[in-house]
Amino acid sequence: MFEYQNNNYENRNQMYDYYQMPETGGPACNRPSGPKKTGKAGKLVKKIGAITLSAALFGSVAAGSFQAVNTLIGPTETSDNTAATENTSASLLKAAAIPGAASEKGSLDVSDIAETVMPSIVSITNKSVQEIQNYFSMFGYGGQTIPQETESRGSGIIIGKNDTELLIVTNNHVIENADTLSAGFIDNQVYEANVKGTDPANDLAVIAVPLESISADTMSQIAVASIGDSDSLKVGEQVVAIGNALGYGQSVTTGIVSATNRTMGSNTQVVNTSADGSALPTYIQTDAAINPGNSGGALVNMKGEVIGINSAKMASTEVEGMGYAIPMSRVSDIIETLMNETTRTKVSADQKSSIGISGLTVNESVNSIYGIPSGVYVASVTPGSGADKAGIKKGYVITGFDGKTITQIQELTELLQYYPAGETVEITVKIPATGGTYTEKTLSVTLGAAENSNNTQTESGQQEDKNNSIY
Repeated sequence: MFEYQNNNYENRNQMYDYYQMPETGGPACNRPSGPKKTGKAGKLVKKIGAITLSAALFGSVAAGSFQAVNTLIGPTETSDNTAATENTSASLLKAAAIPGAASEKGSLDVSDIAETVMPSIVSITNKSVQEIQNYFSMFGYGGQTIPQETESRGSGIIIGKNDTELLIVTNNHVIENADTLSAGFIDNQVYEANVKGTDPANDLAVIAVPLESISADTMSQIAVASIGDSDSLKVGEQVVAIGNALGYGQSVTTGIVSATNRTMGSNTQVVNTSADGSALPTYIQTDAAINPGNSGGALVNMKGEVIGINSAKMASTEVEGMGYAIPMSRVSDIIETLMNETTRTKVSADQKSSIGISGLTVNESVNSIYGIPSGVYVASVTPGSGADKAGIKKGYVITGFDGKTITQIQELTELLQYYPAGETVEITVKIPATGGTYTEKTLSVTLGAAENSNNTQTESGQQEDKNNSIY
């Protein structure tokens, strides 16, 4: 496994001691009074005097030169040290002043990051009841199904709180179809959570845990994550992935940014991701290990800032070290919108609702061949239903429900589980016009009881596909 490591270089300044000979104001040499020396002795004295004078002059010049150089270099070193201190302080402020970070490293140690970011990461458990075929139906003896409780696990990131709730962002595929959700924190305490908002097209969801249910001890140990700028990422930059891998609890892996702005088409074999056929979303590609259970966890830069939400990995025996994360800068506005939506819980069986239509998903092939917009094609409308009273007709395409984009029938059925009969919602439809064009309109629809719509299904005089259900 490739390991990326930052090399730290220590700058050492050599220290010099400079000594200057004292200057005197008298004559260079005082000769004692006496007879004048001549001959060889006189010549020798002259030579000694010349050498002494030259040495003195050379020493003065050298000392002055060294002093000048020292004077010039000194301010530069001070300036550099000041700049380094300012940059480090700014970096630490952006990284939320992570404890134990040493300024000379230039970036944080992985252990420092794990210690600081882990209180912001939660494990999420999704429990649901699904209908599965019984044993005999596999051999052609009857097609009955039986309910079975299933459990899946993922990760989430604490991104904020309001007056009554702690807010956690995760992947939509982590929480979809959940009958109950629970969030486990750093202190191993588990609390029930509810859906705040979802965006299936971008594989995002925000869940909420009531603050009144969280103990003071847990609140003292958790933290809100610091969000970074994913647009400033560079290929080769070291990153850390933190999440609930395989449901074993929090774990840490590290790697590098392999690529940015990656897109994945519908024919790409990717685990746990979603893509809008009309506009493919972009991802951060990394070789940090992202395993099942890591979905919804954090991809963190070396400042301890969350720059991505772990979402997918390549599912192929031929591929190794290709994980994907949703860039925070791309989805920050979407997350803020989800954080401010109304928290909802699944309604009871006697409160289940219906729009009063049967429909089909308009996929990419249908869109390209017939020019029908992506969404849910209305195949029929139940007379007297909320859809009928609101003016929805056969041939319309439902593209939005209560402000959320609808691209397939499964998204519509998932949302209806959180809306009781009798509630009025805004539904966006595309209406066929002349020349193969469509006009958009938003209608207010009062949801009816699900069982009533199903009972009146056969009362419709329109031809219906027997495989269609009433929604």
